[in-house]
Amino acid sequence: MSTGQVSRRACLLSAAGLAAPAAWLAAPQAAWAGGQIEEPLADSVRTALSSAIANQAPPEPHFFTTESRLHYLRWLGTMSDRLRRRKPDWEVRRDFLQTVWYESKRAGLDVSLVLGLIQVESAFRKFAVSSVGARGYMQVMPFWTRVIGDGDASKLFHMQTNLRFGCVILRHYIDREKGDLFMALGRYNGSRGRSPYPDAVFGAQRNYLFDKPALPPAA
Repeated sequence: MSTGQVSRRACLLSAAGLAAPAAWLAAPQAAWAGGQIEEPLADSVRTALSSAIANQAPPEPHFFTTESRLHYLRWLGTMSDRLRRRKPDWEVRRDFLQTVWYESKRAGLDVSLVLGLIQVESAFRKFAVSSVGARGYMQVMPFWTRVIGDGDASKLFHMQTNLRFGCVILRHYIDREKGDLFMALGRYNGSRGRSPYPDAVFGAQRNYLFDKPALPPAA
């Protein structure tokens, strides 16, 4: 991680009132996550979310055309190169990217947006825990396992479970905000209406756009 990246994230944390830069630098394993806020859910919404989580189809992509399969393989190769420094082991990197791709598509999300969110939330660390208790790659708050899962918060450290919860929750917030990504991202982070977090995710998203060269990180 470059000095510029550390400085930018530390400043964003300070601006969002989440942590002081000095504290963040002193504890590099801490994750940046304001934490989703538990809110009342209509029974129909709770049922739909629970159903989305319970459908444990294996994260194995299927393609109806050779062209779509080749497109996926090109994406996988490109993203693998971009994540090589963060996840040096090829098999770990491949399984992670395949699962992100699968769960993002399943939830109707842009894969680059999900990767950008993961970069900001956990810096691609599977066992990241924030100061407010959010867990894993997508920094899911434990209360979600009680609201729409089986109540076992330890499962949030399982890769596919964490990514599925995170994608389903983000999709829920996007729908709730009627497609407004800025507001939905703020709601995901517990900082709805404030710009530092959505701006950070949008900035990180640029690193994972496909068919376009990755942009250098902002200073």
